[in-house]
Amino acid sequence: MYHIIMNPTSKSGKGLFIWKKLEAILIKKNIPYALYQSNYNGHVTELTRQITAANRPVNLLILGGDGTVNEALQGIEDFGKISIGYIPTGSSNDLARALKLCRDPEELLLQILDGTHTHMVDLGILTYESSSDVTSRLHSHPMHKSRYFIVSSGIGFDAAVCEEALSSPIKDTLNRLKLGKLTYLCIALKQLFAAKSISCELTLESTKTIYIPKLLFTALMIHPYEGGGFCFCPQANDSDGLLDLCVVGNLPRLLILLALPTAFFGRHYMFPKIDHYTASSVQLKTSAPLWVHTDGEVHLKATRISVSCLKQRIRFLV
Repeated sequence: MYHIIMNPTSKSGKGLFIWKKLEAILIKKNIPYALYQSNYNGHVTELTRQITAANRPVNLLILGGDGTVNEALQGIEDFGKISIGYIPTGSSNDLARALKLCRDPEELLLQILDGTHTHMVDLGILTYESSSDVTSRLHSHPMHKSRYFIVSSGIGFDAAVCEEALSSPIKDTLNRLKLGKLTYLCIALKQLFAAKSISCELTLESTKTIYIPKLLFTALMIHPYEGGGFCFCPQANDSDGLLDLCVVGNLPRLLILLALPTAFFGRHYMFPKIDHYTASSVQLKTSAPLWVHTDGEVHLKATRISVSCLKQRIRFLV
């Protein structure tokens, strides 16, 4: 039995078109399934909580983008009884890129149904340390103290790019032209010149503190890619129990413009003020509130966050 969550609006509405092809395979093979269609923001979390509430193993199949997977994670209490199959229908698909999933949705479904290959993946958890240093993206948005992530989390510039991309008409336009990956690059160039000078204290494993006088952003990665293919942490291993950090400090804007394209190939560490660290737990404190994202989903600004990595917590069907 497969419980299937489908985001019909993913890939500018193509998610529903892809599902129709996959549904035909399930019917032909007489595979039992239950379909749940997300209809509004936060619905995926509600559906996942409902599906996984019973004390039994669950095969959960997700059709959507990285954000759909992120929303599903928030609804799972016991990861030990969940096996996740993921068929990407989003615009960035960084998780699929890192997991090296087949690009053909129908072939990928057949691999998942085969059920012989699984991969245990680390799970990240981000905690806003107090409600007093947090600003909501939407005044009506409920305040959640912690959020899981599977690809990456970040504070500063990369989160600001994600925040704008969530409501940008550029994203839908480029998706229709099959140029969705350019969304983040276009917005990144715009946000680059809007970034303010903010200092940061970065503490690794609660022992080593690094002071950054002018922080552009910190990306905390489980997988190598985020933002539609930026390979910020090419060394990242998704099952080693460690976060890989890409920390970008005070670079002249001209150097940042030069560094951004090289990040698609993981070559950006040749530039000064771009540093790599690894840790199982990280605390960040900034001099002013910055946007924070988990898997590209942005809800809050904060000045203090804690991030940790739970080793091999999620079972993926691949």
